[in-house]
Amino acid sequence: MNRSLIPATLVLAASLASPAKADIVTDWNVRTSELITEAKIGTPPAVRVVAIVQTAAYGAVNSITRRYPDATTTGPRPPQTASIEAAVAAAHRTTLLKLLPAQQAAIDATYQAMLAKVADGPARTAGIAAGEQAAQKVLDQRLGDGAAAPDTYRPHTTAGAYVPTVTPAATAWVKRKTWLMAATDQFRPSAPPAHASEAWTRDFNEVKEVGGRTSTRRTPEQTAIARFWEYSLPAIYFGVVRSVADRADREVTRNALLYATVAQAMDDGLIGVMDAKYTYNYWRPVTAIRNADIDGNDATARDAAWSPMIDTPMHPEYPSAHSVLAAAVATILEAEIGRGPMPTLSTASPTAKGAVRQWTNLDDFTQEVANARIWGGIHFRTATEIGTTMGRRIGELAVTRLNLTQ
Repeated sequence: MNRSLIPATLVLAASLASPAKADIVTDWNVRTSELITEAKIGTPPAVRVVAIVQTAAYGAVNSITRRYPDATTTGPRPPQTASIEAAVAAAHRTTLLKLLPAQQAAIDATYQAMLAKVADGPARTAGIAAGEQAAQKVLDQRLGDGAAAPDTYRPHTTAGAYVPTVTPAATAWVKRKTWLMAATDQFRPSAPPAHASEAWTRDFNEVKEVGGRTSTRRTPEQTAIARFWEYSLPAIYFGVVRSVADRADREVTRNALLYATVAQAMDDGLIGVMDAKYTYNYWRPVTAIRNADIDGNDATARDAAWSPMIDTPMHPEYPSAHSVLAAAVATILEAEIGRGPMPTLSTASPTAKGAVRQWTNLDDFTQEVANARIWGGIHFRTATEIGTTMGRRIGELAVTRLNLTQ
């Protein structure tokens, strides 16, 4: 973790009166998700964008409210009378223009609309300066974080043999600079089950039966859930985070910290899962089922025409990235809620035509995400179980490092 972004020890200070509403952070998070969708970038780059943006927003807000001490802060801090709304707007504009330059017109239009709600004067000027300073600090610290590393993936083949030429996704993500983890392989799991094992037999036959495009074993509800979680951009997870952030008792700095913590954990989660995926290069169900005659297991039968219900992502199978993200988010929200009442969790999915799903506890949420990837025909059960474990460990690391329970 880069401790100049968020302090390693956060001691909850007395609440500071502030005219800013906690949902200003949420409003910008929603707009950022829309801009990411419009930019048509993949999930790993999108998660990186949100991590940088939310970290800058937290830095801007906390520099004004001073709710959490930051021993790394140097130089004069903005006055506590500075506009938090202006600071959040400026932090978003500065980072988004750098990260999504093709969306400049939309970014500037959103910025001007948000800034128009803040009265002109010293408070707005100071807020803008605070937001720009916080954003530049994060951008400087993430410069050269490996996201622009060249793709050097080597297709598996023999001389003269054709292989599909579409480049797998995020092959260079293992070179990324982490936020919280000590190294990209900190939580790398052991290898997938041996093909002679009972676990492999179970995994293979389960996804073959319920994950196929023409499966008669998958229920309509399971099909709907698989389609819902086909969507993977960060908005689907931040919808769940909003279930907590939108509560009436929320304070703006706490919301900014929550969003930044979730975003950093999600980014580290994808770094860690891509490390594992490209370490093991494990086959997807469609490959395994169409080649079951070579796995050495008589209990797995080949189906030459089998296809998954949803399109298979362009990266190796093991472990499940969705499971990592869901478990990391759930672990952080559990710590954030503490002993308080659990709000109803909900989010919407574009791949399910905007349908909304709800959960009354976090375990049901994480289990649904795991099941969805099996019912969709793109993951084996073990990959979701291992992914869930990885996600929890990354979420626990975020909670410990950022002291969210304080």
